[in-house]
Amino acid sequence: MALLVRVLRLGLGLFFLLTGAVKLSDRISAQLHLQMRAQFVQFADVFPLKEFGYSPEPVQYLEVVGWTEAVAGVLLALGPQLLQEISNFVLTVIMIGAIYTLLALKEPLAMCTPATVCLGLLLLLNVRGRGWKAKPKFE
Repeated sequence: MALLVRVLRLGLGLFFLLTGAVKLSDRISAQLHLQMRAQFVQFADVFPLKEFGYSPEPVQYLEVVGWTEAVAGVLLALGPQLLQEISNFVLTVIMIGAIYTLLALKEPLAMCTPATVCLGLLLLLNVRGRGWKAKPKFE
């Protein structure tokens, strides 16, 4: 079971590194990067803190999310346990924000599937780290 958790953590970490890199650079996929830039214009319109007077500039919003995903992905995959837990929390918040944003834009539920699956896997890693540890053997 521990090997499965390590593989899941490594895979998720590398996935978030890749998604962050796509947001930051057009070298991986120019078309996908342009699509992300266009989407973040819409995402900025429904930013949760907009009701409190803060509306992010779309390109900066894209860059902040991209850097956060990339750094947290690396830490989730390769960092020490404390940083893995912190990055798991940060990525969980980002996925909740992504789901909120897509629902606020009234996107089809199928558009929420990737963020929902990632959120579920992050929560699984969090539960695994807390409650599924081997029980001590009493002699």
